[in-house]
This record gives sequence, structure tokens and C-alpha cells, in this order.
Amino acid sequence: MSDARTLVSLRGVTKDYPKVATGGDRLRTLTALLFRRHDMPHFRALDSVDLEVRRGESLGIIGENGAGKSTLLKAIAGVVRPSSGTIEVNGRVGALLELGSGFHPDYTGRENIHLSSALMGLSRRDVRERIGSIIEFADIGEHIDEPIKHYSSGMVVRLGFAVATALEPDVLITDEVLAVGDESFQKKCIAWLERYRANGGTLLLCSHSMFHVQTLCAHAAWIHHGRVRMLGNTFDVTQAYLTWHEERNASQAPAQRAPEGPYPRVMKAWTEDGAGEPAATFAQGGTLVLQAQAYEPDDRAPVLLFGIVRADGTSIYGSHSNEGDFQPARSAPRQFAFEVRFEPLSLLPGKYRLRVHALDAEGLRLFDTLDIEFVVRGETRDYGLVALPHQWRPGRAVREAVGAS
Repeated sequence: MSDARTLVSLRGVTKDYPKVATGGDRLRTLTALLFRRHDMPHFRALDSVDLEVRRGESLGIIGENGAGKSTLLKAIAGVVRPSSGTIEVNGRVGALLELGSGFHPDYTGRENIHLSSALMGLSRRDVRERIGSIIEFADIGEHIDEPIKHYSSGMVVRLGFAVATALEPDVLITDEVLAVGDESFQKKCIAWLERYRANGGTLLLCSHSMFHVQTLCAHAAWIHHGRVRMLGNTFDVTQAYLTWHEERNASQAPAQRAPEGPYPRVMKAWTEDGAGEPAATFAQGGTLVLQAQAYEPDDRAPVLLFGIVRADGTSIYGSHSNEGDFQPARSAPRQFAFEVRFEPLSLLPGKYRLRVHALDAEGLRLFDTLDIEFVVRGETRDYGLVALPHQWRPGRAVREAVGAS
């Protein structure tokens, strides 16, 4: 049972759409409807979704195209009815789904403001009080008194967002709103959304931009094939989603071990944290230690090589042991132990593979490779693969001007 702070509650929500792509599908669907059968061909957009959103929360909805994100938001907004399950909404909902889709093409922008505001539940008095700020937010100039059919798509989007923001809803639902319009309009939208959140508003944001989700949302839900695949902290969910994409598009397969024989090989390898405990998850900026043992049949110290690759196979960094004239210590006859310490760990959050290679004593031939997977966690919106030490400071012109004064 939901508590008093729950604004949106979904229990077992499923949504099926009938398939009508072919003549056979249409005939089977029509037959099923006429005889009230439940075996009509269908596509399942949502599959037993459970979700709760509490007052003041900000939830990002992410997932690939066709995952069911838009259907989920439309169901919450009341635009579509679920095939089964229950949806409870305890508050006023503002939905920025398909901006401008409800405008009448022959009416002017000003007339459409009155029409759309009335459909959204605002009184005439409310519209009169707010129309000035709506027109100012839309910022389309004299075009406000021209028919909508003469507007560009960007102008329609501006007007649609301006009208929707005047509603002051308890929960605001947005679907890819920040992916349209010019840069200045996007900045205005983001500034408004930040003010809305700061004033206690509840936000459901659907976006393919992980930056926007990480910036505007504290939590995220990853929708996959109509189900909630992961729900939790924004950075954890978005990083898991990006890692899934990287692994799906991987350009390198896991390394194949060399057959046992009279050759140098990596006997075993593992990763530890800074305290010496085995670990596979590390904090960005923390400590990662590679521990390994190698075999060399001639009892000569082998040359060792490690390489770090991203989940998609992108090479990041690698180094040979003989670059620093290091020789692994003998731990037993024909066995050599070594470790490599990464401190601080400069990798950005994500999933990685650490590849350990054994070469001959001359470092000319590579005989064996062993892969170890590990994950880096952290809350950052930086881009790329590694965090490079840097600092922001005023430019030279500013510093010289200050010094001269």
C-alpha cells in the first residue's frame, strides 16, 4: 500500500497493442474482437511494470528505442489505458509528450494558448493572468498572432512548452523535450526544470541524453523490452545502461587461453582493493591492485604485459614490465609472482577488462593472455575514459588585468 507521499503508483501494468501490419493480422484481430476472444495477435509494449514515484523525486526514464518508455509515460499521463494492472496518480499531472500535437492549425498562437490551457484545466482568469508570461517564454515575437500552420516545428515546440509550464503540476512528465528546439530554447527549458525541481516539483524525464538525466534526476529506471530492468541511483543505472551498449557493440572477444605446454603462461590473476581484499568493483580515484603468478618453463623471469580495455574493446592503456626494468620475483621453481598497483585509479565509471599477458624472457613473443573483468563506480558527468588532473582558472588576459590594477 502506497504512503501519503506517493504521487504515482504502478502495479503490474501491461499494455498490448494489436498487430495490424498485414492483412492476416488485421483479419485475426477483427475476428478476435467480434467473438471477444483473447488470442488476437499483439505487441506487448509494457510487461508487468511496478513503479512508485514519491513527491519531490526526480526520475529519469532511459532505454533504447522501442523499449516502452513513451508508452509508460503516456499510461501515467492517462493518454493510453493499460491492458491490465493499476495506475494510481495522486496529484495534478502535466505532460510534455508530443508538444504542439493538440494545437489547431488554423488558429493563431494566442488562440491556441487559450484552447490548450482550457483543455489542461486552467480557468479563463488563470489564462488571462498567465498569458503574458506564456508568450514571453515562447519568445516567438509577432508570430504569436499568426496561424499555427505557418509556424516552423521549432516555433510549435516553443509554444507547446510555454503552455505546459504554466500548469504548475504536482508531477511533470517530459518525453525527449530537450532533444528539440535550438540551444537557447533548451537552456531555457533546463533552467525552468531546475527551478521546478528546486520548488519541490516531481519530475519524470524520458531522454536519450545521459547528461540530462544525470543532471536533472536523482533516480533512474532502465526500461528494457517493456520491463523495468534496473531502478536506482541515477549514476548507477545510467552507467549500467551505457556498459550494456558497450558490451553489445564490443569489437573484441574475450581472450583465448593458450594450451598448456612448455611455454610461458599466466597461472592465475586477480584484483584486490587497497586493503588487500579480493574485489571486482572499485571507486573512481581509489586503489586497484593486480595480483598474478606466471609460469616460465626455463625458470627465467618472463616479461609481463598488462592492458586495460573498455567493455566495448576500446584500448585504454598498457605497459610492459621491462619498460621499468622490473623483473618478477621467483615464488617457486619456474613460478614468478608480481603485482601492479593503480593509485589513484583514474578510470571513469564503467566496465573494463584487465588483460594480463606472459611473454618470453626476451619480451619478443607473447604466449598467453588472461582476462579479468572489473567495474569502476563513481558519480561524475565527465566524458571519455580517464579522469585527467586539471584545474579551472581565469584566463591570462583576466589575470594580467587584475595584476595591472
